[in-house]
Amino acid sequence: MDENNKKENTIGIVNYGAGNIFSLTAALERQDIAYGMVNTETDLEKYDRIIIPGVGHAGAAMQKLDQTGMVNAIKALTKPVLGICVGMQLLTAHSEEGDANLLDIIPLQTKLFDKDLGIKIPHMGWNTVDFKNNLLFKDVQEGTQFYFVHSYFIEYNPIFDIASVNYGNRFSAAIQKDNFYGVQFHPEKSGAAGALLLKNFSNLSL
Repeated sequence: MDENNKKENTIGIVNYGAGNIFSLTAALERQDIAYGMVNTETDLEKYDRIIIPGVGHAGAAMQKLDQTGMVNAIKALTKPVLGICVGMQLLTAHSEEGDANLLDIIPLQTKLFDKDLGIKIPHMGWNTVDFKNNLLFKDVQEGTQFYFVHSYFIEYNPIFDIASVNYGNRFSAAIQKDNFYGVQFHPEKSGAAGALLLKNFSNLSL
């Protein structure tokens, strides 16, 4: 690739028809974070960091992502990658939503909340996130709340969990494996704390 075409210190947003693109790009613009759209496998090479957004149905989102032809290239990435909401769920092995096999980058399961626990589904609104010492949460204050909208959750696993939430049971609000990160909440809708998280992601070491 011609290095003159490389966009330094920018975020590429995987544009596969299942993302919250507008609210995310608006949030990046407010933080003066440069970004562009990833429409093809070749576009992945143009950016230093990659975001996989997503809203709606995980199974349908995986089908759309598969149709782009970018799945293998995404799995092979060594630069920082952040999945948001359904984008985070896509990083896991399998979702009960549509009984769908996903990217299987992080060996976890995405499951439906149990209504028998007496909780409202979807989990919607602000919730306190208990996070570990991780660069993604650098300078975020303890007890900070983030905004969630989801009916399916990623099982808690201390190996990959970097933040958790209690809602009926304990589940992962954020996960990491190597250069792949995921957050179940919406940083672009989470005020100052969400903006800081996006800034931290944009500053992660390559």
